[in-house]
Amino acid sequence: MISPDYTEEQQAILQKLIGIVESLYEETSGFLENGDNQQHWYNRGYANGIVQQLSKLGYREYVEDNTVPDAEDIIAGHEFWVWGKAYQHGLQVGMKETTDVIGPRQE
Repeated sequence: MISPDYTEEQQAILQKLIGIVESLYEETSGFLENGDNQQHWYNRGYANGIVQQLSKLGYREYVEDNTVPDAEDIIAGHEFWVWGKAYQHGLQVGMKETTDVIGPRQE
């Protein structure tokens, strides 16, 4: 659901970002069982970085209405492995790039 409080530009960007998240979630399903596929771990982190940053920027309601995000501790126990580091790097990049394209919600 799009809030009438969002500008047309924000609505378009939000729809695009959630589309990316859903596509990456589908592409990386089962990533926890595949430590050898670091790209999947990175991509899953990237998707979760988008979700987390949108929530921090004030779009939590939109995120919750349009996707089911992973638990924030989804990689617990994997943080220090190469694949866990790939996930964390993807998370950081997803967060940064989300801020770059949409920025905080203006009330």
